[in-house]
Amino acid sequence: MSSHSSHLGALPARFRRTQVLIVGCGDVGLRALPQLTKRCGVVVLTSNPGKVQSLRRLGARALVGNLDDVKSLQRLSGLSHRVLHLAPPANQGHHDQRTRNLLHALALRTPPKKIVYGSTTGVYGHCHGQWVKETQVPRPQSARAHRRVDAEQALRFWARRTLLGLQLNTLRIPGIYALDREGATPMDRLKKGMPVLNAEDDVYTNHIHADDLARACVLALFKGQTLQAIHVSDDAQMKMGDYYSLVAQWFNLPLPVRMPFDELREHLSPMQMSFLSESRRLENHRMKTSLGLRLRYPSPKEGLGVSGLR
Repeated sequence: MSSHSSHLGALPARFRRTQVLIVGCGDVGLRALPQLTKRCGVVVLTSNPGKVQSLRRLGARALVGNLDDVKSLQRLSGLSHRVLHLAPPANQGHHDQRTRNLLHALALRTPPKKIVYGSTTGVYGHCHGQWVKETQVPRPQSARAHRRVDAEQALRFWARRTLLGLQLNTLRIPGIYALDREGATPMDRLKKGMPVLNAEDDVYTNHIHADDLARACVLALFKGQTLQAIHVSDDAQMKMGDYYSLVAQWFNLPLPVRMPFDELREHLSPMQMSFLSESRRLENHRMKTSLGLRLRYPSPKEGLGVSGLR
């Protein structure tokens, strides 16, 4: 885990007894966890009983439950004032039943005051490299993005009908990276010889360092206008092939082979191809003003330690 913890300042007195529930405490949730346990009580929902002790050592109370099993979620009701929902939908269909199951459990008793949902910028679909603001109407192309739009809509409907004035912020998140991030890193993909698009076919891609994203999640629990979507993206304007070429040069790896779009189908999975079918650039002004987030890593050059490379 990264040593770059975030100092977000002292929490106002009215928040110090706040109970926060984290749903989907993977890599980003674990980065946010120490920032929260210093300031308030934290409960983590985990579907893995083997993680209970490690979460307790990190200062959180761990509850075992599964978003696919409504009965296992009943203990969540009335438990928290604020919820950080980072759990992904299931891997099939156009609807997110997991989010609906969570909302059903939270509604059994007094609902939380605030929910922060980690969505995806994939909800916009292909924007032909144009700049995108949060006010743009989502036009999802993949089933994965349709599920995220469905979750966003379910949350907005629930927030609006809650008589106690529940607050909601939707964080629309692009590609998450970090050298110490769990799962495949850019270097892993390059070592496997992953090809990229020809320069003339290349697409704009957007990124956020996992540490900056974790800080944004914590800030959003206590800031942000209600029912507001917020892009959590860095300042870079990079095309995907250039991003991988930059990483290859810095880490002395072979430059990725460039291919036409149709030829790449023989080498990449349908999910990987879906990322190459969408191009957009994200406005991030709202992130800086509503959340007050100052990026520690304004671009992958800083986040991957390649800022000295021209």
